[in-house]
Amino acid sequence: MNRLIDSHCHLDRVDLGPYDQDFAALIRACSESGIARMLCVGIDLDSYPAMRDLVDPYPEIDVAVGVHPNESGGEEPSLERLLALAADPRVVAIGETGLDYYRLGDGDASVQQRRFRIQIAAARACGKPLIIHTRAARADTLRLLREEGAAAVGGVLHCFTEDWETARAGLDLGLYLSFSGILTFKKAEPLREVARRVPLDRLLIETDAPYLAPVPHRGRPNTPLYLGYVAGCLAELRGLEVERLAEVTADNYRCLFRR
Repeated sequence: MNRLIDSHCHLDRVDLGPYDQDFAALIRACSESGIARMLCVGIDLDSYPAMRDLVDPYPEIDVAVGVHPNESGGEEPSLERLLALAADPRVVAIGETGLDYYRLGDGDASVQQRRFRIQIAAARACGKPLIIHTRAARADTLRLLREEGAAAVGGVLHCFTEDWETARAGLDLGLYLSFSGILTFKKAEPLREVARRVPLDRLLIETDAPYLAPVPHRGRPNTPLYLGYVAGCLAELRGLEVERLAEVTADNYRCLFRR
């Protein structure tokens, strides 16, 4: 059995309908399908305590705490608050954080940038890596990472969808690149070409569940059980057996998140 690691998912948002609303049944199904570990990533501080409580009984689930760039109206991240939450040994990273200008419109990018800087500072202060979201903001994302010294702690450009130039800049900052179900989409050949070029020791895989379900489930709610489709696609691109791809990405996960 392939022992895969889902490096980015939102388990508190996964549809439990197929499991009679039983979260434990979902986790059992993940284990039985070959998922060895999952990283449940926070997107806001208001829902974080409930998410942390939900996953607490399951040592195979790691946690990240942060505020997504598109979140608004909730508690704003502060250095003190993030450091208090990150003191929890189950917390392996700060994030997801970053910049997302896709729906910014006439909004103020400086709000996202200020929030991103605070979370980079928190990662540096607690010595834990960053989980970085970037969409339609590659130049500013890389600039802020450089200006705030993010290379000191490293991290991952999650759900990577950018070009090779951006990938190379991230690699130069010591970052990992994580690929999701988007890799399986019909029109994703440019992304598949990037995935072919990333050094093996910087690759991660993820579902971003419940979002971005891979082919053949595209358009439906995603789940960590679909991670095998991402692994299979990436293994084929790299000319590897899935077992080897699982081993490589698991080693990379443990290295980045110090598990």
